[in-house]
Amino acid sequence: MASANPVISSERVEGTSVYNAAGDKLGSIDDLMIDKISGQVRYAVMEFGGFLGMGTDRYPIPWSMLKYDTSQDGYVVPLDKAQIEGAPRYASDQVPDYDDRYSGTIDKYYGL
Repeated sequence: MASANPVISSERVEGTSVYNAAGDKLGSIDDLMIDKISGQVRYAVMEFGGFLGMGTDRYPIPWSMLKYDTSQDGYVVPLDKAQIEGAPRYASDQVPDYDDRYSGTIDKYYGL
């Protein structure tokens, strides 16, 4: 039997729900941050909190932490709401430079 297509458009990833292992919805993917040199996705930026996209912060999560779950039609991360609430974040209109310092802050928070 043929396997499902192993690639997906970033347009389809954006808006996909993110759940914790207990099945609680944490947020949804707002953006992907891609390494210019390698072409690999480095971070999925999750929208969390707020109401209808208003007042929501953006939380970059290392892409390697997300696992797609076909039964939930979304991504699952090994995090709970408290871990997300304490994570590096920014307002949607204040996107930081994803330089080595900022990326290091994210990776250190998640223990990578």
